[in-house]
Amino acid sequence: MDGRATGAGAAALKRLRRRRGLSLADMARALTQYAEDLRHPRLPAVASVQRSVARWESAAPTMPDERYQLLMAHLYARTPSGDLALGSGTDFAEYLDALGQLGEREGHITELRTTLLRAATDAGGGMLALMSPGAQAGLANALVDPSRADDATADTLSSVVADVNAQVGSLPFVRLQLMLAPAVETCRRLLAGPLPEPIVPALRKAAVAASALAARIAFEIRDDAASRALYSEATREAALLGQPWRQANVYMSHALVTLYSAQGIDNARLLVNQAVRTARTGDSALVRARAHALQAEIAARAGEERASQAALGLSWYDIESDHSDDPAGRSFSSGHLRGFEGVCELYVGNPSTAHDRFARSAAALTAPREQVQRAIVTTDQALARIRMDDPQAAAELLHECITAATSTGGRVPSIRLRRARHELRPWRREDFVADLDDHLMDILGT
Repeated sequence: MDGRATGAGAAALKRLRRRRGLSLADMARALTQYAEDLRHPRLPAVASVQRSVARWESAAPTMPDERYQLLMAHLYARTPSGDLALGSGTDFAEYLDALGQLGEREGHITELRTTLLRAATDAGGGMLALMSPGAQAGLANALVDPSRADDATADTLSSVVADVNAQVGSLPFVRLQLMLAPAVETCRRLLAGPLPEPIVPALRKAAVAASALAARIAFEIRDDAASRALYSEATREAALLGQPWRQANVYMSHALVTLYSAQGIDNARLLVNQAVRTARTGDSALVRARAHALQAEIAARAGEERASQAALGLSWYDIESDHSDDPAGRSFSSGHLRGFEGVCELYVGNPSTAHDRFARSAAALTAPREQVQRAIVTTDQALARIRMDDPQAAAELLHECITAATSTGGRVPSIRLRRARHELRPWRREDFVADLDDHLMDILGT
């Protein structure tokens, strides 16, 4: 780690402490009090903690250990008045940046943030916890009088949606719904008001993202009626934006939940074909790639090998193009596409080939945001093992999938698990299937 970076991190910690009006001794006492309030093991004497604080802020700083990092996270997650504030521009965000400058790994910083978001939902907090106090005031003013909405209003709502989306795979869906619901309603109220015309497109983008994500979350927690209504809302607002790639994304998300929630694939196919047509008129190669990949999966599930391979070829063409200016960012990758290839091989190809592609896809899906997808891919990998006549190895893999499915409470991994278990019926008298059933009953109640 560059000495200048660690020095900046130490300076940021000192700046945060002084901004709160805390001396070194005050900081030590505050951390000691948080340890007591959170029922953590007792800290050393205040003088010893004070020396530790001084070392973190010194010219040659040391890294706070994980215990102190968590205590400081709780301290800076609350404003001086006691309100939770975790969004950009807050002391908490600046604290996490300081840890990064000191050399803390990104994965642990993400875990700290997730821990505090859990605390926010435990306390009944939602959207406001993801905003700075200034942003809260600006949004409150816009709700009273939408004509006062400005770029910061739309940015704040977009940031909330992005923050919630980033926690998919880290927090249970019921918590994510609690945090997102106020943003969905706020977008509705503002778009219904007399907004300044220049603000409408940015606010509509936030509304599309919020409604589509809320629809997916509603499906995951088994509220299909709410999911359909939210997808309809997202589709309507996306059509008004005039950005086909966003509209295609909504169609694809809706197609996926339709595929998993209903028997048959006809309704999902209609949505996927609409996504492909829309994506072709847009300027995102990554969205086109994902649309064609989903089209390939639908064709494979219907036993249409030639159509499936043709769609996969189109998807690879777009994946291998230049994405430097793609408006969809890094929303789809070759790792995701290999998972789709595996599904196609599973239904209209070679299960051994499918297994290898699932394994490569799972290995590439390592980010917290990708853990739900990784659980789905790994379940499909287990299906491939069953079709390769290795049911015991499949059961071993499904034990991992059960653990992943329970971390978020997601519906799709659970559906895939049940389907995989159904294919193990010929071996239902084997001990390895009984062990799997016990695990499913203990964890999923199924």
